[in-house]
Amino acid sequence: MTVVDETQGEPTDARGRVAELHALREEALRGPSDRATEAQHAKGKLTARERIELLLDPGSFQEVEQLRRHRATGFGLEGKRPYTDGVITGWGTVEGRTVFVYAHDFRIFGGALGEAHATKIHKIMDMAIAAGAPLVSLNDGAGARIQEGVSALAGYGGIFQRNTRASGVIPQISVMLGPCAGGAAYSPALTDFVFMVRETSQMFITGPDVVKAVTGEEITQNGLGGADVHAETSGVAHFAYDDEETCIAEVRYLLSMLPSNNRENPPAHPSDDPADRRSDVLLDLVPADGNRPYDMAKVIEELVDDGDYLEIHERWARNIICALARLDGQVVGIVANQPQTLAGVLDIEASEKAARFVQMCDAFNIPIVTLLDVPGFLPGVDQEHGGIIRHGAKLLYAYCNATVPRISLILRKAYGGAYIVMDSQSIGADLTYAWPTNEIAVMGAEGAANVIFRRQIADAEDPEAMRARMVKEYKAELMHPYYAAERGLVDDVIDPSETRSVLIASLAMLRTKHADLPSRKHGNPPQ
Repeated sequence: MTVVDETQGEPTDARGRVAELHALREEALRGPSDRATEAQHAKGKLTARERIELLLDPGSFQEVEQLRRHRATGFGLEGKRPYTDGVITGWGTVEGRTVFVYAHDFRIFGGALGEAHATKIHKIMDMAIAAGAPLVSLNDGAGARIQEGVSALAGYGGIFQRNTRASGVIPQISVMLGPCAGGAAYSPALTDFVFMVRETSQMFITGPDVVKAVTGEEITQNGLGGADVHAETSGVAHFAYDDEETCIAEVRYLLSMLPSNNRENPPAHPSDDPADRRSDVLLDLVPADGNRPYDMAKVIEELVDDGDYLEIHERWARNIICALARLDGQVVGIVANQPQTLAGVLDIEASEKAARFVQMCDAFNIPIVTLLDVPGFLPGVDQEHGGIIRHGAKLLYAYCNATVPRISLILRKAYGGAYIVMDSQSIGADLTYAWPTNEIAVMGAEGAANVIFRRQIADAEDPEAMRARMVKEYKAELMHPYYAAERGLVDDVIDPSETRSVLIASLAMLRTKHADLPSRKHGNPPQ
């Protein structure tokens, strides 16, 4: 029998207190109202708890500070103090491994961040760093809670500081599932990966109304900062999907390729794909003629386990491919030029994309395989004025700074500075291989002949015949497939059909690689 204090109307025995606790928990789990939940669903969006259920293994979620409420006053806040304060925090597992998570609840204050809300996020971030486990944020918030003023802004500062402290220590994944404006956009930008959902998620510093007031330009929210804009144009989003279910399923897949922290290796999975599988199709897939395009993605499919890989930034800077895959069950990062787009040249965006990917792989102990077929850097006034020198240097810096196992493979052409930058032996690649179709040179034979034999060509009775003869001579002398191997700049020229087995054996040898950088506080990479 439950004993009730008649003067207070509250239970005074343990059973009564437990019943009260369950009632409070039920209120927190239910959320503000059925109407608010219906409104969320009407927008095509799941609730915060539904999202967490999709992300984590069934029954594994352990919530933290479920009964937290704000203590702000003024503007009617003192009369509205819902449990959770608009953010759900805790931990659970993904494929049995611990993952920390926080999810904005748009039904409460529009998911806006106040002091108590921010403190909950700070705590779960600190727990993730201390435990050495990934952190996933499910973002669906309206920015700072205006009624709380500067306290809300300070809350964002605490999140940014922890994002930076966790960088390169634990994987940080931001999943954009609603609006994200102003300073709130900077936390996702500080994390390792950003996922977005089309139509329902947006990111921008100033919204359409402000843009119109300042510049006179009219644009929609999605046109300004929607998923496709950030996946294709700005490069802010690494992934974009049509619905939340697919998006969150892909977050789980990405987590399966990443270690829990920088002190661990990525999880290995046994593979039924034979390590010594030959890929004779590669002999026909890649044309020997360096001017003919082909799809590098098909080469990657032939090499990796079961043809399965996860491409990062698939729709941005398409002239280079960055992907996570497995070779003999072990996770590797793949950087590859894409001859189908801009002939695979390096430009500003491709350099930035690959540099960030190389840094991520190095931070989380993921070996890097680089597939080269690059004619050089993209020439042009826009590229030079846009800072191709400093942006290209970012990729150079990232490779030079990386201490994980690094293997490069030259499929066809590798010209000029782009050859050096794409993890050549001279900047620290552990092993460098080439196919018999490789051409490594300062520049293409035609351009080189025009420079070296300019006078002979000009003085010849038949300049075009002389040019053709000089091009052939230059190729024979300096661009034959074994020139670099003869000088020790390539470790071996291999049969393309044996590439998979060569890479797997090489990575197995390098698995115990240990390399130390000079003692320093940190480097000063090009910006």
